[in-house]
Amino acid sequence: MKFGAIISVGLTGILLMPVVNAGEKDKPKDGEQMVDSGSFGVFMNGRRVATETFSVQQTANGSVVSSQFKTDDAANKAAQSSELQLTPGAEIRKYEWKELSPGKAQATVAPNNDFLMEHISAGPDDKPVEQPFLLPASTSILDDYFFIHREILIWRYLATACKQEKGAIQCPASQKTQFGTMNPHQRSSVPLSLEFTGRDKVTIRGVDRELNKFVLRSEGGDWTMWVDDQFKLQRILIASDATEVVRD
Repeated sequence: MKFGAIISVGLTGILLMPVVNAGEKDKPKDGEQMVDSGSFGVFMNGRRVATETFSVQQTANGSVVSSQFKTDDAANKAAQSSELQLTPGAEIRKYEWKELSPGKAQATVAPNNDFLMEHISAGPDDKPVEQPFLLPASTSILDDYFFIHREILIWRYLATACKQEKGAIQCPASQKTQFGTMNPHQRSSVPLSLEFTGRDKVTIRGVDRELNKFVLRSEGGDWTMWVDDQFKLQRILIASDATEVVRD
C-alpha cells in the first residue's frame, strides 16, 4: 500500500500467544481479557502525520480487534475506524470498516457459505455493492492504515511456525511462512510471506532495545517489524514510503 494517499485527502487461538505464560492472576475474568491496547504514532520523513488507537480483547466467544485512525493535519482531517471479530479458532466472523471523515464510506466482510463476501458503500445513501472473494474464513485481514492487523499476523505466525519449549517461544530463524491476506480497503487479496530474522538491536525514541525482528514481504514491498518479548508490536519501518510506525 502507499501510505501517503490518505494523508493527502493459534497455539489454541491466535490471541493466546501474548499471554501464553500468564499466571493465574492474569487469566481472563468473566470470559474477557484485554490482550493489548495503546496507540501507534505514524511518521513520514520524520514528521508525525497520524495516530492509530487500538485494542485487542479476548472473550469466551473469540476475539475483537478495534482501531481508530486519525491524521494529525488540522487543515485536512481524515478519520477511519475498524473492528475485526474472530472466532475462537481465529477465523473471520466479521470485519467492519468505516470512513468517519471527510467521507462516510463503509465496508463489511463476513463469511458467506465457504467464502468471504464484502459489502461496500460509498456513502450513507448508496446501496451496498457486493464483491465475493474465493477466500476461506481463515484468511488474514490486513487493511490499510490499521497497523495492529500486522501484530495479529505476527501472532498467527508464532502459532503456526514456532513452538513452545520450557515456557518460551522458539522460532526458526529465516523461515518464510506464506499467508493469504485480504485488504478490504483496496478490495483485493494479497499473498505474502512473513519471516523471523532473529534478535536485533534498535533505537526507539532514543532508547536502545533488543527486540525480535520480522520481515513482511509482498509485491508492494517489504515491511520490517519489531516486537518485544511479550510479542507486542513496537516499530514498523516501510522504507519504500519513508514511513515509520512507533508505539507510543
